[in-house]
Amino acid sequence: MPIPHLSEEQRQQARDAATQARRRRAEVKDRLRTGELTIQDVLRLAGTDEVIAHTKVVDVLKSQPRVGEVRATKVMERLKIASNRRLRGLGKHQIDGLIAEFGTDEA
Repeated sequence: MPIPHLSEEQRQQARDAATQARRRRAEVKDRLRTGELTIQDVLRLAGTDEVIAHTKVVDVLKSQPRVGEVRATKVMERLKIASNRRLRGLGKHQIDGLIAEFGTDEA
């Protein structure tokens, strides 16, 4: 499938949309980091917010306090979550496992 040719205006609109999406994802990860949101809140948001649904699971996990690359990787391996999985692609058992691991009011 060839890449469509976009006008300068269309490219600018696409850049603006991408910037807004990055800012939205960063905002949610910051709120998770500060304890304003829980992992359960983020998973719930992913069900209604297309931008959040496309956030990688590993990025969300590493945004939590006391969770780095090593712990995030171990949890994902134990729950059988692929390293490139996005929130939208999680199954019920994986979601339940994340909530059990990180609780609903971890700060």
